[in-house]
Amino acid sequence: MSTIKAFLLGSGILLTTSSGCATTSGVSLRPDGTPGPQECSEEAKKAMRYMKMRVGDAAWVELDANQISSRRITLYDGPIESILKDDLGTLETTTRLYGQVWTAGPQVVIRWYEAHPPDSEKVPICAVARLSYDQMRKLPESKPGMAILDGSTSAAYVVDAFR
Repeated sequence: MSTIKAFLLGSGILLTTSSGCATTSGVSLRPDGTPGPQECSEEAKKAMRYMKMRVGDAAWVELDANQISSRRITLYDGPIESILKDDLGTLETTTRLYGQVWTAGPQVVIRWYEAHPPDSEKVPICAVARLSYDQMRKLPESKPGMAILDGSTSAAYVVDAFR
């Protein structure tokens, strides 16, 4: 391979991997590693209207289906399965929420993209984990790629876009 071809190939690979800095799920990351803005799909907006879920509606969730009612939980970057503890619109208690966790910033970010009600098909949604008083803040003993939180619950808030 000629030097020019090798240079162009290397430059193309470098530009492809550095521009946008997106995760495998297509979410661009901010410089601190937290996820950037992301639109909620029209399909999810339509499904949420049908399920009577309005922006700002919220319900309690167990953040990790594998760590229910734990005093401290450990979350890792990547997929998460959560469980509704309350009804949310027409989604009933025990509905599973599927989403993504990011632990790079000072607080854990969780975005849910799908709900799986009992005895029903999965449906697209847009919701985020929120707690006030810094309760989504990682504990100091958290290591890169993971977060330790005090408590296993959070509120899931319906959104029309992720900011």
